[in-house]
Amino acid sequence: MINIKSYILSAFGTNCYLVWKDGSPDAFIVDPGAPSAALQADVEKNGLDPKYIVLTHGHGDHTGGLAFCKECWPDIKVVASKKEEKLLYSRRDSYGKGGITADVWTHDGDVLKVGDMELKFISTPGHTPGGQCVLVDRTLFSGDTLFHASVGRTDLWGGSFEDLLDSITKKLFLLPEDTTVLPGHMDATTIGWEMRYNPFV
Repeated sequence: MINIKSYILSAFGTNCYLVWKDGSPDAFIVDPGAPSAALQADVEKNGLDPKYIVLTHGHGDHTGGLAFCKECWPDIKVVASKKEEKLLYSRRDSYGKGGITADVWTHDGDVLKVGDMELKFISTPGHTPGGQCVLVDRTLFSGDTLFHASVGRTDLWGGSFEDLLDSITKKLFLLPEDTTVLPGHMDATTIGWEMRYNPFV
């Protein structure tokens, strides 16, 4: 069984996720938007060994806890889309600290194993040029691409509403309708619900 704990971090209410599977210490963290004592405590309480920090995109409200995580777990590796390299490094464009690079650069369709879990990366530009979603079994970590009854904003640097709609309708909406969507902000949803009721698509 895959376990997922969520934390609301940063002034923007960013959802951070800790993910692991029963019977294995191997874990990964999605979008640590700020330092979190609760995240650190849950890792210790469950005897976990976080292998990766997976970034759905490079905005500062999703990366603000990177330094904290690296201090807690010095061997942890950062995973990001290769198309997000410029934004991650730029303080201006990322609205964060900038200077961020990844240990593992991903491309559309790449698969990364964490213990017995397989993470499939889906390139979803639109909110940012290198936005990506991460599919684990029937759970999608959608970052700021798709929200419950909403979509990511496209008025920031590198944003494109046309690209965002293509990412959602031509990629995410091809997933099974019962796929759980865990977004970067707000509540969880499903692919089927968004296909039927999301007013933006």
